[in-house]
Amino acid sequence: MSNSNDPILNKLFQDSNTYIEKALDVNKEEFIKVVQSRRSVRIYNDEQIVESDMLQCLELSLLSANSSNLQPWEFYWVRDENKKIKLIDYCLGQPAAKTAQELVVCVARPDNWKKNTQLMLDMSKHKEIPKAVSTYYNKIVPLAYNQGLFGLFGLIKKISTYFIGFTRSIPREPTSISDMNVWAHKSTALACQTLMLSLRAFGYDSCPMEGIDSHKIKKLLKLPKRAKICMVISAGKRADNGVYGKRFRLPKDRFIKII
Repeated sequence: MSNSNDPILNKLFQDSNTYIEKALDVNKEEFIKVVQSRRSVRIYNDEQIVESDMLQCLELSLLSANSSNLQPWEFYWVRDENKKIKLIDYCLGQPAAKTAQELVVCVARPDNWKKNTQLMLDMSKHKEIPKAVSTYYNKIVPLAYNQGLFGLFGLIKKISTYFIGFTRSIPREPTSISDMNVWAHKSTALACQTLMLSLRAFGYDSCPMEGIDSHKIKKLLKLPKRAKICMVISAGKRADNGVYGKRFRLPKDRFIKII
C-alpha cells in the first residue's frame, strides 16, 4: 500500500535484511500440464475425493499471495448433507454443483482487515521481525484500509490523494467501502485459483461458479452483512462427458501488451 519513496516500505527490503529463503527447484513442464489440463468441469463421476487431499488443497490455497498478508478470505467446505442439498439449489441446480463430490464456498471478508491486523501484530510478538514490519501494521495498514464511519474517512483520503497525486505517485485505493470489497475479492480470487490448480495437481477437477444466489448462501452460512460471496467451487473427478467442449481463447495479442 506504500509507494517506492516510502522509507517504511524500503526498510522491509533493505540489504541489511538477514533472512534468506532459497527457492526450491521446480518442474515447469509439470506446472504447464497442471494449468493446461485445468478445465471447468460441468459433470463429475462418482469417484470420491480423498479427505486428506481435499484438506491439503484447501491449506495450499491459504498460501496464495494477498494484500498486506491480511488474508481477507474464508473457505467453507460444505459437508453437512442438508446444507449441501440447499447449496446445490442455491447454485441453481447446475450439473457442476449437482454432480460434484465436494462444494467450497469462497468468501471475501473486507470487514476482517482490522481483526487480522491485530492477529498479525500478536503473532509478531513471538517472532523476530524487523521493526518496520510492526510499524507497517500499526500505522500504514490502518491508514490504508480504514474507511471510517459511513465511509467519511475514505472520502477524505480520496480528496487528499487526488491533490497529492499532482506532486508524487500515491496509492489511490481503497478509499471507499466499495473499494474494500474489490480489495478483498482480488485476494480471495487469487486463493480460488490456487485451490483449483491444487485440485488438478492432485488429480481432481473443479468448476468455479458465479451463477449462484449469493443472498441465500450467505444466510445458509450465517455470514455477516459485510461478507461477500466470491464464488462457489465444485470439485470431483470429471466424467467422460464432463467438459462441454474443446478449450478456445481469443487471440493472445488482444490481451498481452508488450510496451
